[in-house]
Amino acid sequence: MADDARDRITRLFQKNVANRVMRLLPFQTLLETTGRKSGRPRRTPLGGRRIGNEFWFVSEFGEKSDYIKNIKADPRVRVRLNGRWHNGVAHLLPDDDAHQRLRSLPQFNSFGVRTFGTNLLTVRVDLTD
Repeated sequence: MADDARDRITRLFQKNVANRVMRLLPFQTLLETTGRKSGRPRRTPLGGRRIGNEFWFVSEFGEKSDYIKNIKADPRVRVRLNGRWHNGVAHLLPDDDAHQRLRSLPQFNSFGVRTFGTNLLTVRVDLTD
């Protein structure tokens, strides 16, 4: 299957099934961005790891991901970790080795990102509270 078709199918499943369910789980990690067109909060379930005052994750579709487009428009985000919201500023790190970074992140999520991802992009969120 071509990468574009696989990406469309994966994004469709995530948007309409997986993300809707995952957002309801009280301790699921969520990234909240501001919609670049609507200005409304957009919440995306994801995996990653907090290291000190930083939260690291890898986007499986890189700059094609809506939340990455939102970050480019406004890097101020919130991250829900263990049920608690934290404010932060997101930084896209295209020069970081995303495959290496995935080895340091929770393996269950990293497996999915490696399996379905076609344009990996590392993101660091500097937590401000």
